[in-house]
Amino acid sequence: IAAAGGHSALMVGPPGAGKSMLANRLPGLLPPMSDTESLETAAVQSLGGSFAVEHWGRRPFRAPHHTASAVALVGGGGQPRPGEISLANHGVLFLDEIAEFSSATLESVRQPLESGEITINRVGGSYNYPCRFTLVAAMNPCPCGYFGTDRCRCTTADVKKYQSKISGPISDRIDLQVTLHPLTTDQRFAPTEDEQSPKLRAKV
Repeated sequence: IAAAGGHSALMVGPPGAGKSMLANRLPGLLPPMSDTESLETAAVQSLGGSFAVEHWGRRPFRAPHHTASAVALVGGGGQPRPGEISLANHGVLFLDEIAEFSSATLESVRQPLESGEITINRVGGSYNYPCRFTLVAAMNPCPCGYFGTDRCRCTTADVKKYQSKISGPISDRIDLQVTLHPLTTDQRFAPTEDEQSPKLRAKV
């Protein structure tokens, strides 16, 4: 659903549940890029110094670390450059451990997520960069990651404080929330359906 509609999604689950793996697979399920999308994406990546010819037509996947600053995420600097949200244009922006990002950094993403563009104002002028991306975020359900199991040692206050790190305005802009559970050993090694990803992409 997230791939088909460009919906933002939050995956909540313990370590090892497959949150990062699923996020990494999402660009491969998205429809092929049009020439216009490919050109716009290449232009933004060229400004950021990350364009490679072999990546032409490939939907970008950006996964900034949770220590990234607001400038790194939305762009800026003395000589303004596009940030991660623009480098993810027409692709996927993955915020792993979203609760560990600073509040100021997360709030800086709120407006661009709605408008699909970011404006950076400097003395020399204003710079507009596109940022139409699918936001995928992941977080543990509590500080230790094992909430709801006998392995969890977090107090109720710890869990509430951790989950409240994502503000209401940010939560309101995340369309889907998926709870993931750890796989059993049998599930991990069970046979999988052949050609599953191409079938899902065709469905998208």
